[in-house]
Amino acid sequence: MIEAISTWANELGAQYGVNPWIFASIYVGAIPLFLASIAWLVRNARAGKPTLLPVMCAGACFVSAYVYLAIVGKDIPLWVWFFLGALIFYGIWSTVRDVRRKIAAQDLSTGE
Repeated sequence: MIEAISTWANELGAQYGVNPWIFASIYVGAIPLFLASIAWLVRNARAGKPTLLPVMCAGACFVSAYVYLAIVGKDIPLWVWFFLGALIFYGIWSTVRDVRRKIAAQDLSTGE
């Protein structure tokens, strides 16, 4: 089954000009950087420090694999871009909601 998935991914990669292993590496490699950026964001927000840089870092990590797809990919179907747009929108909404909860939880526990 793993071989079938690998063959399928390689065929799709060849069809659209994207190396699936590079895409997957960027996608998986960005996860710890994204989580670190979110922790940095929450820490700065709780301390009343600027949050622009952590937000930008988190955003860059979140879309990095799709940026690779946009730069290297060829003839990517329109439905893929709509699907990715929906995923990104949901990811932003979910992350903002979770960050607000974490900041609020800290505020309630410290009474500030």
